[in-house]
Amino acid sequence: MPVKKAVAAKAKSKKPAKIFYYRIFFDDMEKKNYMKSSLTHKQVEKYLNAYEKSHKRFFNSEFVEFLKKHDKKTEMIEISDISY
Repeated sequence: MPVKKAVAAKAKSKKPAKIFYYRIFFDDMEKKNYMKSSLTHKQVEKYLNAYEKSHKRFFNSEFVEFLKKHDKKTEMIEISDISY
C-alpha cells in the first residue's frame, strides 16, 4: 500500500496595506490633529468634499469617524513632544 504524503498548502500572503499619516488643519475649534489611514491623499480629499457637503460645522474627530466608514484602519493619533 503506497504511503501518501501530506502536501502543505501554501498560504497566499497579502501585502500589508500602506499606512499614511496626515496632519489635519480642518477643525472649527482650530485644533490641529493627526490621523493615520490606508486611504491615499486623493481618496481622503474625495471623502473630505463629501463630508463638507453634509456638515455645517467641521470637527476633526467627526471627520475621522466619517472616514472609518470607508477605511476601518483610520484613527486619530496623539503626537507628543519628547525632550532629553
